[in-house]
Amino acid sequence: MASISFKNVVKQYRAGKSVNKVIHGVTADVADGEFVVIVGPSGCGKSTLLRMVAGLEEITEGDISIGARVVNNLEPAERDIAMVFQNYALYPHMSVFDNMAYGLKIAKVPIEEIKARVDKAAKILEIGSFLNRKPRELSGGQRQRVAMGRAIVRQPQVFLFDEPLSNLDAKLRAQTRLEIQKLHRELGITSLFVTHDQVEAMTLAQRMMVMNAGVMEQFDTPEVVYSRPATAFVASFIGSPPMNLLRGAPNASHGGPPGAILGIRPEHLTLGSDGWALQVETVELLGAERLIHARLGEELLTIRTDEGTPAPAVGSTAHALPHPKRLHWFDAATGRRLEAA
Repeated sequence: MASISFKNVVKQYRAGKSVNKVIHGVTADVADGEFVVIVGPSGCGKSTLLRMVAGLEEITEGDISIGARVVNNLEPAERDIAMVFQNYALYPHMSVFDNMAYGLKIAKVPIEEIKARVDKAAKILEIGSFLNRKPRELSGGQRQRVAMGRAIVRQPQVFLFDEPLSNLDAKLRAQTRLEIQKLHRELGITSLFVTHDQVEAMTLAQRMMVMNAGVMEQFDTPEVVYSRPATAFVASFIGSPPMNLLRGAPNASHGGPPGAILGIRPEHLTLGSDGWALQVETVELLGAERLIHARLGEELLTIRTDEGTPAPAVGSTAHALPHPKRLHWFDAATGRRLEAA
């Protein structure tokens, strides 16, 4: 196993005289054995950053180290990493065993050791009964486990996951998340996991790197990212539903800094007879909770309540009070977090 270090990493593409910068000076350290999720919307640079670690993209500026080695100029095969992609990339004509063993055979690992490694990985992933099957005989979730097994048998220093759950349905995604957590507990291998799904990020990460337009906006534990977002972007991206961001009149009445955006999470607004007067537009019933979407002047906000709280009628006026100790303030010009005055 090994740590991963990013030192002012930049990626840019040139097309004639124009330069397109897609990664803007990322600096971060991933500890040995840590599971870090790189999360952000499409086009934010998260997969590009992962591919630079893998050696599939050149680094324009800065350094990436795996363990004690700067790997900028090393070929992918020299970096001691294993990568799991969104598409499973299994050989359709090979059995599960041969798919998992193929890289080891190319590396001329003795057949006895190959069998031992494949059997161990198959046991961890509970695919031992599938070893003689072809990929076409497997479900999507089973194919993804085979792809992970192929990475495990390599016994790399680092695992790289590039949106590996995107092709699975919701139930299988949840199940596979649990399997990946179990896998990391058992193997303890340093892992980078790329996703656009903030639920995946929150449930899998020991720490998460939130990317936006090539900039690392925050790198911290899921708890800190959720409870103290560093920027308005992080606040709006992390959380389901996301934090309400209000730029209007409520700021002054709650003692916020001048020129600030007020942030409040949907669960920190309480319906009652006092507070902001809201026009209710829609109500979503989601089993144990309800999401009330209402308008405060020109601002649209969401309130989360439990099933025991009566929902206001659509079209009615409701009142909501924000929890005074759960307010967040962001600079309207830069988006960076501020402390209340």
